[in-house]
Amino acid sequence: MARAWRLRHPGRIVTALRVGIVFEKLGEVPGQGPAPDADAEFEPEETIALLEEALSAAGAEPVRLGGPRDLLAHSPAVDAALNIAEGERGRNREAWAPVLLEMAGVPCLGSDALTLSLSLDKAWAKDIVRMAGVPVVEQLSLASAEEAKKADTPWPYPLFVKPRWEGTAKGITAASKVRDRGELAAAVDRVARLYDQPALVEPFLPGAEYTVTIVGHAPPRALPVLQRALEAETGIGLHALDRASVVTPAEGWGHHTPGELEPALEEVLARHALAAFDALRCRDFARADFRLDAAGEPRFLEINPLPTFAPDGSFGVLAELEGRPVAQLLGEVFREGLVRLGLL
Repeated sequence: MARAWRLRHPGRIVTALRVGIVFEKLGEVPGQGPAPDADAEFEPEETIALLEEALSAAGAEPVRLGGPRDLLAHSPAVDAALNIAEGERGRNREAWAPVLLEMAGVPCLGSDALTLSLSLDKAWAKDIVRMAGVPVVEQLSLASAEEAKKADTPWPYPLFVKPRWEGTAKGITAASKVRDRGELAAAVDRVARLYDQPALVEPFLPGAEYTVTIVGHAPPRALPVLQRALEAETGIGLHALDRASVVTPAEGWGHHTPGELEPALEEVLARHALAAFDALRCRDFARADFRLDAAGEPRFLEINPLPTFAPDGSFGVLAELEGRPVAQLLGEVFREGLVRLGLL
């Protein structure tokens, strides 16, 4: 595979470092299965264009490679790759592109295939993070309505039900918060039918919800913690219900942000996020989500080492708080990753 000369080689003919972007564009890749939000993790053109701008800011030449199936058809002639492709089904879907890139000998920004698969399975991820000493939300995995009807759930209602290996709030609606065994069985059945996977059942935590973005390496660092708005009546994260509006109209959702993000709490959230990042061997960037329990203590929900880079996502909010373009912030993050790979 042809490689561009690096900028670190003085006296040689220098060309730009070529970094491929692996992606699935919203509207161009069909979702799989009957779920109404099957394409929720695919990105619009605005996100791809932002990544091109950010890679250029990092000193690289961006190259659009398409999705994992395009990698199967053509060996990518690039020096490195940035993968945001989510795949279409199964708990290994986020690993499709990284595995193909590894086979082709192309180094990748971000976490590797094993971390992506392990993190996508929320039950396994929480087991690993718990062993690292981070308090997690307790859980129970149920595969069918029949299991739900017989299950001895150790927590009082309400409970919360979601797919075991999905992201971007896929599978979450107002009916995900259940108040009795009948609602529990119905919610588990919906996940099993529409998403072809077990449902993860958790106690519904009443406190505020926070997200922590981690970037960099040697050592990684936590960016300012962001609080997520909750829907006023259900207490479910408003970002999840907005996504669910493809099946439940969002008009009339109220919102609130309970509690205060005091410095001591932010320090604890950052410490837990970094511990989860390290325990799952994440690299370069990830986003960890937490919710406060009845005692006001943060509990780990999940980590996403393939976070959205949409202009209005967490990176966009953080860049706005810093008073600078999001492409500049992302460019710095990607440049650190290219340094880690030894390419800059």
